[in-house]
Amino acid sequence: QVQLVESGGGLVQAGASLRLSCIASGVTISDYSMGWFRRAPGKEREFVGSIAGSGSTTYYTDSVKGRFTISRDNAKNTVYLQMTSLKPDDTAVYICAATRSFAWNPRVYDFWGQGTQVTVSS
Repeated sequence: QVQLVESGGGLVQAGASLRLSCIASGVTISDYSMGWFRRAPGKEREFVGSIAGSGSTTYYTDSVKGRFTISRDNAKNTVYLQMTSLKPDDTAVYICAATRSFAWNPRVYDFWGQGTQVTVSS
């Protein structure tokens, strides 16, 4: 069984920072690119960013560039999403996923976590 389990979400004020973790089991994430997505209330799932298997390349959607950073520790089978300067519009369930590709398209992702709630108050 393959599982991706996110943690680190919570309620914070605008301008705060938060680090999310995604721990994988049943799969070696060094073989995969890892992506972060989010789903806000009443909105479609949105691509946030991704990191290549080696960790040498990252890509972010425009709305989070300069504020969010994805990193990975393959030895720990863990991927992180460091979020800074959080805004109320960042409020969403944040979900990690794994793919053999390096892509924004959720259709190419093989495994998905259940998500962790991030709420940013004004």
